[in-house]
Amino acid sequence: MNTLRFSHPVISRLVATLLVAGLGGLSSITALAADDGGGATDPAVAQLQARWAEIRYELPEGQQAKALAELGKEAERQLAQYPDSAELLIWTGIVRSSQAGAEGGLGALGLVKQARGYLETALAQDPLALNGSAYTSLGALYYQVPGWPIGFGDDDKAEWHLQRALAIDPDGLDSLYFWGDYLHQQGRDAEARQALEKALQAPPRPGRELADAGRREEIHHLLSQLEK
Repeated sequence: MNTLRFSHPVISRLVATLLVAGLGGLSSITALAADDGGGATDPAVAQLQARWAEIRYELPEGQQAKALAELGKEAERQLAQYPDSAELLIWTGIVRSSQAGAEGGLGALGLVKQARGYLETALAQDPLALNGSAYTSLGALYYQVPGWPIGFGDDDKAEWHLQRALAIDPDGLDSLYFWGDYLHQQGRDAEARQALEKALQAPPRPGRELADAGRREEIHHLLSQLEK
């Protein structure tokens, strides 16, 4: 990858200020999760799912970045053994993007780029894996990551990916939640409310009780924001 170099000190300071301001927004990335519709059959994936939920919904925020970094290493170790597993690719992407949200700052951009790479590879291998969760997760990244020249955020790409996810999993907890959150970010609150209320009717996912409870709490919180 080419590295941009700015020789003028004023320009350099300006670019650095813009980068910090833009990448600081990565701390608001909503934690992604794969909506597998009923628990993973692969033990390695199930372990990643369970640990991710514990970190996201039970650990204090100040401890999450370190725990997610460790989980990311474990996910990549598993992926090295099974590089053709779309499910492991998805979860490695989810963990790294969640780590980016927990860390924020300049280092987060590298993490979300890694996450995007894992998710794109998963789509190439099996777009239907985990009920199309790679589409959901990529869509969420595209609307939450800053756009050019800081990041790769793109609302059009976000909407395309999120709609593809809904086509595969129209009643999924995560696919509906992220669609609703995206609509809210776009100022389409009436549509967002419909999506979020439908998400609350999503069937429970066996083995994902903690993740389900945490996501439903996030949905209720977002619905309360829509009422303001």
